[in-house]
Amino acid sequence: MAPVRWPIGHSLARAGDRVRRRAAACLVVMAGLALPVASATAADPPTGIFSLIVENDLFYGNDRNYTNGLRLSWLSAPDTTPDWLKEGATLLPLFAVGGDVRFTVSAGQNMYTPADISLRHPPATDRPYAGWTYGSIGIVSETGRRLDQLELALGIVGPQSYAEHTQAFVHDLIGSQEPNGWDTQLRNEPGLVLTYQRSARAYFAESAGHLGFDVTPHAGAALGNVFTYASGGLTLRVGEDLPLDYGPPRIQPSLPGSGFFRPAPGATWYVFAGVEGRAVARNIFLDGNSFRSGPHVDRHPLVGDFQFGFVLTWNAVRFSYTNVIRTPEFKNQTERDDFGAVSISVQF
Repeated sequence: MAPVRWPIGHSLARAGDRVRRRAAACLVVMAGLALPVASATAADPPTGIFSLIVENDLFYGNDRNYTNGLRLSWLSAPDTTPDWLKEGATLLPLFAVGGDVRFTVSAGQNMYTPADISLRHPPATDRPYAGWTYGSIGIVSETGRRLDQLELALGIVGPQSYAEHTQAFVHDLIGSQEPNGWDTQLRNEPGLVLTYQRSARAYFAESAGHLGFDVTPHAGAALGNVFTYASGGLTLRVGEDLPLDYGPPRIQPSLPGSGFFRPAPGATWYVFAGVEGRAVARNIFLDGNSFRSGPHVDRHPLVGDFQFGFVLTWNAVRFSYTNVIRTPEFKNQTERDDFGAVSISVQF
């Protein structure tokens, strides 16, 4: 947050402490629910992977810009993918021949606010309030060395996203500052984004002590009235009995990651760091509504993300925490974005 008066900063700090305590409690509960699943499914072939991703800037004691994201997703097992979908994937030049083809369905909500949510009329030079609630379907193909992901997201931007109600409920629950400026948010607009991402394990090595590392470059693009951009970057992983995956799942736009993972037996871990650059041609949350005038700011055409974190897997369960540092996205943004991402993925 830009410099604020002490009462607001103190409130955010206390709210951040409460959120962290409650998040820790939630993670303990999630882990307790996942443990029997891990032991029960370790010996059985999985039928799919369920993932929950939560991203929030209160991990850093902030409440601004991209302030919250929530996404639930389901990734099928290869043997449950319909034949017509597998055959269709082979016709697309985006997918490698011979890969395991899966389908995925997701639902999520993103939330964006200006720096000072106590104001009823935020400055025109600051990011406007906006919400994005969506569902998506996609195809994932994995060869052991390469992961291709194609996803179509459909949703709504504006009051009908109900992001205002979500933030008001959560802030009331944790005793944080009431957001007062949602009356100025972007207007209702149907949203569509087609996203493609490719990740390739370009280098992999493992020592005699089971400590391995790999380097995974990636590239992708998105096209739609919500986001349009091209991206590229890489991720480095280091860990013991390094499981086959491509980084923990994230909420787009971001480094790719995936709900897909193929763990080694028992408990494994790795740490990771990654970087991505995006050339952005369209971001509705900065550019404003497509077909009507309203709040908007001057967008930076180039945005960079740096992330680092850790992943723990135990049989059929994967848990991750990611720190994300994002460069300023618009011209009057005085500070970078820092937020955390927590995910848990379970094979059933």
